[in-house]
Amino acid sequence: MGAGQPGSHTGKASVTEPAQASLFTNGPVTTTAVPRLLYFVTEDWFFCSHFCARAVAAKQVGYEVYVLTRARADAETIRQQGLHLVPIELNRHGINPFAELKTLFRVARVYRQLRPTLVHHFALKPIVYGSLAAKLAGVERLINAPVGMGFIFSSRSLQARVLRPLMQLLLRWVLNPPGSRVVFENTDDFASAVRDRLVTPASAVLIRGAGVDLQRFRPGLPLSAEVRVLLVARMLWDKGVGEFVEAARMLLRRGIKAQFVLVGAPDPGNPAAVPEVLLRQWQAEGVVDWLGKRADIPALLEEARIACLPSYREGLPKSLLEALAAGRAIVTTDVEGCRDIVVPDENGLLVPPRDAVALADALESLIRDPERCQAFGQAGRRRAQAMFATELIEAQTLELYQQMLR
Repeated sequence: MGAGQPGSHTGKASVTEPAQASLFTNGPVTTTAVPRLLYFVTEDWFFCSHFCARAVAAKQVGYEVYVLTRARADAETIRQQGLHLVPIELNRHGINPFAELKTLFRVARVYRQLRPTLVHHFALKPIVYGSLAAKLAGVERLINAPVGMGFIFSSRSLQARVLRPLMQLLLRWVLNPPGSRVVFENTDDFASAVRDRLVTPASAVLIRGAGVDLQRFRPGLPLSAEVRVLLVARMLWDKGVGEFVEAARMLLRRGIKAQFVLVGAPDPGNPAAVPEVLLRQWQAEGVVDWLGKRADIPALLEEARIACLPSYREGLPKSLLEALAAGRAIVTTDVEGCRDIVVPDENGLLVPPRDAVALADALESLIRDPERCQAFGQAGRRRAQAMFATELIEAQTLELYQQMLR
């Protein structure tokens, strides 16, 4: 059996009972010998942005693919890819014990009805609830992917500081049951999880992010004569949006001629959300241009000279992967995830997190040196080709699935 080929499977997925049609929106579950792969992720847009390509690749090699997620604006996109959507209402940041217990039992009900051959959990809450639900439902093959590590691990708020040790204890219990694998997106999270004994070395796997489409994001000289610095992210404080705006203010006061552009939607359900009224205030002030959510990121990168993400913590930031592929110089923070993308003074610059002065200085040095920007961009494109191409990430993921079925 070749790598990535699921073949036939005669375990629990082959004897599943039909589920209620109201639960599975593409129709009821039917008896099948095909291996059944379930993705559990909090938001449909996050699945489409980061994981859909891998799910489609799995479908193409013979898996029957289901997606358990909150169904919102991107639900139809999931269905159009030929994937089975299983809607669930899930509060990403809910801590009410009674509401959360109800959610856990809903997830367990899905697992019992669907009886997946393999489950792939993404982010903290799906890992916790999915792993507990798998125990209740007797599902044995689990892949847990603690992407980004969430608000609890990046925030300095009192709530996050109180919850962090409790979450670490819970992860120690649920993250790595026998026979499971844990996928990390960056080398820092991989090493710290092994060091802290959250996972066993044999079960830890490094797969570097979602990958990037090298055909969609292509290098070239900036199309805009004006220097543009582009930050693409959800509008969250822990993405460094505040530091970016403050750095832009400093540079404008220094007489630096450049345009500073924010691209991304507000996320009101996130505790770290930047209020929309403040984003509009910054725009009215003339410090930044806020473009909101955009689908034309390749075109925006074509117009930019520098990509910036002063984040406090990442899994492996998709926006920087896209900037690499587009051949753009990068300024980002020296934190988990970001430093896997940038080699200092080769394809970009690293600055300390939460330091607007250092960020402004790094941006100014590149704004004043277009030849250095071009050299960084060329090195970044080569790095994207060698390490982060979508085809490479898909192949690594399918090989992991195949290992789990053996």
